[in-house]
Amino acid sequence: MDYIKTDIDGVWILEPKVWKDARGYFTETWNETDFNAHVGTTRFVQDNESQSVRGVLRGLHYQRGEASQAKLVRVLEGEVMDVAIDLRSASPTLGRYVAVRLTAENHRQLFVPRGFAHGFQVLSERATFAYKVDNRYAPEAEV
Repeated sequence: MDYIKTDIDGVWILEPKVWKDARGYFTETWNETDFNAHVGTTRFVQDNESQSVRGVLRGLHYQRGEASQAKLVRVLEGEVMDVAIDLRSASPTLGRYVAVRLTAENHRQLFVPRGFAHGFQVLSERATFAYKVDNRYAPEAEV
């Protein structure tokens, strides 16, 4: 896995190595030891998946305070433009964003730390989106 720093501290693009042959492909999508060594210790507690059709805009969502969530996101089918916006009040990059095209073909993932709004728009006919979170969903803290 290649870990690519972005212009915003804490936001990472992950590019897994993909081995392809006549049967299809194999890739490692998550390795706790490797991830923690590059990005920092994150304890994911839940995996989520959504499916949307072309043009759907999901987000921008975030949870306030102790309910805040870090996310590791990827696309299983299709293509999205994924965006993370820095909402950390003490951050020198407050209000700046990272936008990454995530596709089933490029296998890229985006790590979005706590303190960011997150969302994506579907660019393909349909997209299946998967993500890990480090905190349970708290509807009362959602914005």
